[in-house]
Amino acid sequence: MFADFSRALSQLSDPRFLRVVALGLGLSLALLVGAYAGLLLLIDWLAPATVEIPFLGPVGGLETLLSVGSFFLMIGLSIFLMVPVAALFSGLFLEDVVQAVEERHYPSEPAVPPVKLADSLIDALNLFGLLILANSLALLLYFFAGPFSPLVFWAVNGLLLGREYFTLVAMRRLGRQGAKALRARHAGQIWLAGALMAAPLSIPLVNLVVPVLGVATFTHLFHRLNRAQ
Repeated sequence: MFADFSRALSQLSDPRFLRVVALGLGLSLALLVGAYAGLLLLIDWLAPATVEIPFLGPVGGLETLLSVGSFFLMIGLSIFLMVPVAALFSGLFLEDVVQAVEERHYPSEPAVPPVKLADSLIDALNLFGLLILANSLALLLYFFAGPFSPLVFWAVNGLLLGREYFTLVAMRRLGRQGAKALRARHAGQIWLAGALMAAPLSIPLVNLVVPVLGVATFTHLFHRLNRAQ
């Protein structure tokens, strides 16, 4: 699997890879900026001009304080939110990544019809929802895991990324049921490969490349496992 990752990494400069990274980054930042602007408008609408504090009387500036606090809150949340958001947007264009990998490394494989946009959207939304739900639940585990929190993060996200990215790649050639059957036979290896993808998720900006590298890595992994049957 390290060889699969290395081959994916060596192709990162491919224009089709860079296009998907740029689209995912741009759309993700636009959504987060829009969400932050909406939060500021909500604060401006709800926050009172002054607050009556016992022994001190009316105190102003609450709106400014909340606005400054919300900025740091969004910075913190973006570390967790950027991953599923980037996965959502990048998932719409990952077919280009799979095709780029197969054209370079597996030219003898027969061409397959491109995945329909509606199917790509459904798969991207499913992954987005799973990542949000799993990481929300994992926040509770982080509290108890202490210094082992990174291991929990890698295990949870590795399981999901491995499951979804392998299925996305495999079902192009085997169908959804065939992809699930192949995934079940190699569940451990796929989970470890997903954990390898999850390791950079905690690094801001680097995590935006994970969807592209993940799909490229699992494209190599799929062809290796499928040929070994």
